[in-house]
Parts: sequence; C-alpha cells; structure tokens
Amino acid sequence: MSIVVRRTNTFAVRPLTTEDEQLLRDLLDASASLWNELTYERRQNFTDPNIDTSVWDTEDYRKQYVGVLGSATAQQVIHKNSEAWRSFFSLKEKGEANGLPGYWGNENEGRKLRTYIRNDQYTLETGERSRLEIPVGQDLKDEYGFGYHDRLRLEVAGDPKWEGEQGRLELYYDEVDDTFRAIQPVTVPDSRRDSPLAEESAALDVGANNIVACTTTTGQQYLYEGRDLFANFRETTEEIARLQSKLREGRYISRRIQRLYRKRTRRRDHAQDALVRDLVERLYDEGVATVYVGDLTDVLSEHWSAEVNEKTHQFWAYRSFIDRLATTAEEYGITVEAESEAYTTVECPMCGERDETERNGDAFRCSCGYEGHADLDASRVFLERQVGKEVGSMARPVRLKLDDHNWSETPHSPERASPNEERTNRSTDDGKLASVGTA
Repeated sequence: MSIVVRRTNTFAVRPLTTEDEQLLRDLLDASASLWNELTYERRQNFTDPNIDTSVWDTEDYRKQYVGVLGSATAQQVIHKNSEAWRSFFSLKEKGEANGLPGYWGNENEGRKLRTYIRNDQYTLETGERSRLEIPVGQDLKDEYGFGYHDRLRLEVAGDPKWEGEQGRLELYYDEVDDTFRAIQPVTVPDSRRDSPLAEESAALDVGANNIVACTTTTGQQYLYEGRDLFANFRETTEEIARLQSKLREGRYISRRIQRLYRKRTRRRDHAQDALVRDLVERLYDEGVATVYVGDLTDVLSEHWSAEVNEKTHQFWAYRSFIDRLATTAEEYGITVEAESEAYTTVECPMCGERDETERNGDAFRCSCGYEGHADLDASRVFLERQVGKEVGSMARPVRLKLDDHNWSETPHSPERASPNEERTNRSTDDGKLASVGTA
C-alpha cells in the first residue's frame, strides 16, 4: 500500500496593479470579518450547555459573504472556523484547552488579512513567469470592473519545494514584511521523499538570547540567535510605556499604543514562524524522526527579574513556540516529545561534572578543561540523555540570525566564545529561567 505524507510550499505573491492590491485587501478583510462574526456567535453560544456545536447553522453567514468572497471561499473560511472549534472541544475533553478560538483582529485596530481557497478553485503555475489565480465574488468583480469569468491574477516568487496533489491554499498579508504570502499544502507519495530514511533524533535547548540551540544524532548543531530580536522587542515595550505615561489619568490605551502592541506581537510571531519552518526543514533533510524539547510545565513561574519575566512570558512565549514547532513538524512526519531537561545547563558534555562548571553568557567551562558554547552543550547533553548514548564528534555549528524574512547563516562560529572565571549564576538574566535545568 502506498503511503502519502503532507508537505507545504510557501510563496510570496504580488498584485499586478494598485487596484488589484486593493481588491485583494478587500477580499482578505471580508474573510476576516466572516471569521470574526462566526467566532463571536460561537463564543456567545458556548455559555449555553444545550448548544450542539456540530450543528450550528452557518448558511446565513455564507449567503452574507458570497457576493464578496464567492461561495466556495466563504465555505472554506467557515470550515476552517469549524475545525478550530472542533479542535478546542477535543482538547477540552482531555483537559488541555488553553482558551476559546480567537478573533482575527478587529475593524478599528486592523484585522489580520487572511483567507482560504479550496484546492480546486485556484490555479498555481510556477516557472519563468509564475502566477496564481484565485476566485473573487461577483460584487467585487462588479466594483473593480472584472468580467463574469475573470479571476484575480497575482505574481508569484519562489520555487515549490514539493510536488504533489495540491490542498487548500492559505493566502495572507505579512504585515512585518509588507508582503502577501501563500501557503500551499501538497500530498506527496512517500516514495518521492528526498530525505534519508527518518531514524535520527534531535534535542532543543530553548531560550531567549539564543532562541534555539539544537543538536542532532548526526553530529550537526544549529544556533538561532535572539538578542537583536529581543532588543527590538524591548525597544517597542519601552516606547509603549513612554506613551502610556503621557495619557491622561484614567486612560491606559490609545490607538497608537494598540498599533505598537500589535506590531510587537506580529514581529515576534513572524520570527518564530520563520525559525520553526527553517529548523524543521533542516532536521527533515538530516533524517530526524524525533525532536526532544524541555518540559517546562512546572517551571514557567514568575521570576524575581522583570527582564527574565519579559523574555519568558512575552518575547519568548514558550508554549506558543512549542505549539508552532509541533504543528510544523507534523507536516514533515516528525514527532515532538517534551522531556525533563534537569541539570542539562550545568552538566559537562565531556565528563558529566555538574558542580565544578562555570557559565557566563554563551561561554561554558568545566574543571576538566572542557570549554564550549553553553546552550549548544545543553542541547547535546539533553539529546544524549534521551537517546541513551554519546552522540560523538560534532560538526562546526551553524549560527543563524533573522535577516528580514529569513533566518540566514552567519560566518561566525559560536564555539569560539571565550569563558571567563565568573561562577555560573543559574538565576541569570541572560535568557535562561532560574528553575530551568534544576530538579
């Protein structure tokens, strides 16, 4: 029996004219409006225990938006909303639900521009002149002078990584990069995979100064730096505080402050989304089948340092990051497992010593003479603990920094950090939690 797997292609798309861009924005905004209206009613009905969410009537919503979105696209947004609620109730039964499905922004502060196009309703052609064509509702066609059979044509940048049966297209506006993007799931026969047989493992040390330090059983290491990102996050936070101090008594928010909050959150989410996608694709190419992450369920508590709390609960957003990782890894057939990482940040990867080790920033040193990169060493110790054996020699680590939309490799090697004589302080304000790595 043939086995199939789901993969994802991502493209940047661009309207051909200014008028086409406005039409596209109207289309995506209408989708967000539909999502919000449906979400509002379902959140209201959630308080009634007699409501059977599986039979909520959505036909009136489809009719309301069919003129702008077209029948098929309106139905896809409704289906996506229903999927979110089914997932919520499934998690609720397991005691794992974190909150009700949310809104896509609002009219005053700005909606998240996004829509979903059924797999048989769009045409995507890539090559010398790549293009994407999507349907538009008749009301929008009339408003913008489109003929009855016309569709909106968009330019496409980027080559598909996967070929196969196309799935439902997600089209959204990336506010951080001021770019429209398309995400295309495809179903690929397992026999056409271009990676080695997946049997390797990887472990992640997740933080804020270095968002991810990763070690694989193939001897590869990756380091995703977060200091510049946190500096930008902190700068926006300070500007928010400055503006709040100027508000008249009794006021705590303004439209400008709301825009800054939204900008800060979307910049962080964009960085995490891009990181997860880059990391998972690298691990897939390495043949990784299982990724181990630290289980911090009991240690994400308030810390005495305001800066550590800001990194932990706002910028770092650990749980949100792990959810992104698990969702993306699933697309590639990779399993994410949360395990205890106690003592990994203070244990020497060479001799196993814990008491006579020192850490200062990225630098780690042991009394046995070993020197290395603290976060990369922690991920290595964590990995060896999970697989029950030594990983062996390590390749030169790959260091990455966010460059606009992508995480790009830098020429500097992180293993050359110079340790000093200061004793490790495990309540550090250097991006690590005080209780992480301790029992």
